[in-house]
Amino acid sequence: MTRRRTVAGGGTEVEVSPDRLVGWINRFGDRNGGLDELSTDGHTLVIRGGDGTVASATVPFGPMTTADRPSSAPDGAGADPGGEGREPVEALLDHLASLGPLGLILVRGGAHSVGVAVGGVVVRSSTDRAYLQGRTAAGGWSQQRFARRRGNQRAASLADAADAVARVLLPEHLTGLVLGGDRAALAGVLADPRLAPLGALPTRTFPDVAEPRRAVLDEVATRSMSVPIVIGPANP
Repeated sequence: MTRRRTVAGGGTEVEVSPDRLVGWINRFGDRNGGLDELSTDGHTLVIRGGDGTVASATVPFGPMTTADRPSSAPDGAGADPGGEGREPVEALLDHLASLGPLGLILVRGGAHSVGVAVGGVVVRSSTDRAYLQGRTAAGGWSQQRFARRRGNQRAASLADAADAVARVLLPEHLTGLVLGGDRAALAGVLADPRLAPLGALPTRTFPDVAEPRRAVLDEVATRSMSVPIVIGPANP
């Protein structure tokens, strides 16, 4: 099912899986007076309807290249470097199909789920949950004591999550990183010095992820391959 949400400025964002992308673009053209433009700068695919409506698709884990793929001809003749290259939609689908392993990190509350996904399928993972003390309405010294205890429990849970990330992801040759859950907790995990190499990877974030569980990790692995498209109103 295609995910849909309203974005700032009145536009609508949808997440379209690779196998539905061509059909989605064709239906966009049918609804908006045909397809007037398909162009890309490697980071964004611009789809403009004949009535001026524009859809902007962000390239996951970009940039992508539109250069022709090298020829396998025995004489070594490759693609013409001065040619127009591949059509943008074909280039985007090829880009997604060629992605290597992606690292997944989901953190919320005292729970984390970490995994490696290939082609939208989790192939290695670790999921765990730690107890976090609930907040108290009491005041004074008692409230401060509970706050300190909760802070210590949170710090320990983030350290456990960082350990899992280091164990599961660092041995892999990743091509991208997928983050989900609470932004502050994710920042706390990634602040671990061992995880600095992950900072160089192209990243995609899903802040709407629910409590990290293995089933949620599988869902995020699938979503990581989808294309986010923002549809705006027709230009005047």
